[in-house]
Amino acid sequence: MSRPPFPIHPGPCAWSFPDATEADESGIVCAGADLEPATLLAAYSRGLFPMRLSGRGGQLAWWAPDPRGVLPLDGFHVSRSLHKSRRKFTVTVDMEFEAVIGLCGDPRRPHGWITQDFVTAYVRMHELGWAHSFEVWQDDDLVGGMYGLRIKRFFAGESMFSHKTDASKIALWAATELLRSDGVELFDVQWSTDHLASLGAIEVSCDEYLQRLRGALR
Repeated sequence: MSRPPFPIHPGPCAWSFPDATEADESGIVCAGADLEPATLLAAYSRGLFPMRLSGRGGQLAWWAPDPRGVLPLDGFHVSRSLHKSRRKFTVTVDMEFEAVIGLCGDPRRPHGWITQDFVTAYVRMHELGWAHSFEVWQDDDLVGGMYGLRIKRFFAGESMFSHKTDASKIALWAATELLRSDGVELFDVQWSTDHLASLGAIEVSCDEYLQRLRGALR
């Protein structure tokens, strides 16, 4: 199935979500609902994202951590070695979405949370024009990539994988460049890990995040 030139809206959401500011100390706002396209759009638009409790076997939960990790579109840290490494790779967009999310969800990865229902849900979002992938190639081999969901000037980065040194960093770097050039204002990375912080990610309060989100969706 080819993707439409513009995102197709799936219609109204069957669920009502609490406010993101009602999250508990772990960042959980509520549990339940489903992964239908309308549900995902409604949740992300309210500052929530889905992950299962306790990894792969738990209940579907909706999260809004405070503080929230964001990656400034003009603040990606490019080291000299990474700049040199980029010459080894080629980057494409939306050519192998299903392969990218499948590799991100490899069950052999530690702390994996991407189950088949997530793969199915986000492939459907890709088919509707909302979810996107950034692929990193070395010769003809897919060696890295990332995927996420875009609504207007907001992009939620979901997961990355790397089979070669620096491949996921290259995917993230290319994503920031391409999204910024296309008008994206807010790049959400959920939690700012040490790895993401080394690439420029910062933490903002939930209130500030929601303010930025409203601006990006306006």
